[in-house]
Amino acid sequence: MLRSERVKKGLEKVGSRSLLYATGLTKSEMDKPFIGIASSFTDLIPGHTHMRMLERSIEHGVYAGGGAAFVFGIPGICDGIAMGHIGMHCSLPSRELIADMVEMVATAHALDGLILLTNCDKITPGMMMAACRLDIPAIVVTGGPMLSGRSKMRRLSLVKDTFEAVGRFRAGEIAKEELDELECAACPGPGSCQGLYTANTMSCLSEAFGIAMPGGATALAVSAKRERIAYESGERIVELVKKNITPGKIMNMKSFENAMRVDMALGGSTNTVLHLTAIAHELGIRLPLEMFDRISRDTPHISDILPGGKYFMEDLEFAGGIPAVLKRLKPKLNNLQTVSGKTIYQIADSARIDDEEVIRPLNRPYHKEGGIAVLSGNIAPDGAVVKQTAVHEKIKHFTGKAKCFNSEEEAMKAIMAKKIKAGDCVVIRYEGPRGGPGMREMLSPTAAIVGMGLADKVALITDGRFSGGTQGPCIGHISPEAAEGGPIAAIKNGDTIEIDINKRKLELKVSKAELRGRMRSIKAHRPKFTTGYLARYAKLVTSAGTGAVMKG
Repeated sequence: MLRSERVKKGLEKVGSRSLLYATGLTKSEMDKPFIGIASSFTDLIPGHTHMRMLERSIEHGVYAGGGAAFVFGIPGICDGIAMGHIGMHCSLPSRELIADMVEMVATAHALDGLILLTNCDKITPGMMMAACRLDIPAIVVTGGPMLSGRSKMRRLSLVKDTFEAVGRFRAGEIAKEELDELECAACPGPGSCQGLYTANTMSCLSEAFGIAMPGGATALAVSAKRERIAYESGERIVELVKKNITPGKIMNMKSFENAMRVDMALGGSTNTVLHLTAIAHELGIRLPLEMFDRISRDTPHISDILPGGKYFMEDLEFAGGIPAVLKRLKPKLNNLQTVSGKTIYQIADSARIDDEEVIRPLNRPYHKEGGIAVLSGNIAPDGAVVKQTAVHEKIKHFTGKAKCFNSEEEAMKAIMAKKIKAGDCVVIRYEGPRGGPGMREMLSPTAAIVGMGLADKVALITDGRFSGGTQGPCIGHISPEAAEGGPIAAIKNGDTIEIDINKRKLELKVSKAELRGRMRSIKAHRPKFTTGYLARYAKLVTSAGTGAVMKG
């Protein structure tokens, strides 16, 4: 029985059938599976501006497969545009809204299956959360990566050549004319930003999970291949509906292990820790932070992609994409079914690796361990994360003096005024899920530090989070957060902080008695927003260690 029969079968459904006919539906289509295309098309996000074309390709596939297609809109936020101002409070909370909206539309209209047309940072995990919550057949279709920019025959990327260029300009390394040229050339057109930032990382993981078609993560936004994958996904979803193959039958603990392993091998964004935990929560699966660290220790980092490396997403695509990465990792992967009808091993076996440097062998990695390390200590009793593959070996053990700021704006003002010096450990707090609210990304401060030549001389710790574009010893997701009375709130200017990534330590060098005394004197947090969605979010959101999901 099709789910859509709730709205189209029986005498009492005359009214709803009449309304469906009013949309242009024909009588013959009334008996077909109803496929919702949750489209995050918007003119506001470069990763999404080309999605009208992809919507059409998906529709054609759905009709070819024997279904009836219905496009409905889902909003999105561009993290790069929201960065560094009040807008970044909205980014992570939008993930929960996106999940809720997909759930509500699919439930109210009794859709039989879903194509999740997505691309950028919080939209992809939000849609995947909804698919798992609904547990109806679903396929993720992403918009694809952006081409690299060009200036004087040099390839450009968003973070390195805009956000970090601000720091280089401030340090007097580049002229205003060059800064202006970079601003116009770094992002040449549609697609998600060119490195392994959160958007592209989550796209890669959707393929590793098996909830996206093979090749879907890296096919370029401007390519006909991207349109073909959209068409094939539309055609395939009808078959999944007929066989009732739902996310719950594709995604389980073993598929999360596969996704984590691909993440660690690529050196993806630390935001995946939040998003994978939240997606697992929808399936009733608990992902402890220790699991990320265990898999990272056992997974070589085999692809040197921006921001920590030199290659672009286009290089990964032309080297063979995620199928080629699966081929490399096959001995460490679980052989599971995917939405394509092929198993992980079948996809890996049919892949070809066309560049031995972009996707290195396991015995010749860029780093022996994977991208993310989980730290703990008296600053972060419930854990913290760092993108260790973007940290130079000489600074993986760092001891510095704390400079404390109670907001990102305070820290950015000090950085731009050149008040941060070598040996400092910048502490940005009250920026967690509740305290922010919304756990803002600290790309502007970290990029400015890198641009000013301090990436291997300064550390930064925060209960907020970092963009996938972050480099250097930047420790985020510190739990519990300051707004919950976590120890990060007790750090004082001039305190000594020790970071040892190899030993997974994050320590404030004060006595236990001193720390206990400071903890007792922490004042209650005053909410930054008292009305609207962000006020409600702050009251209901859980800690970063549990994926920053909403209570309920």
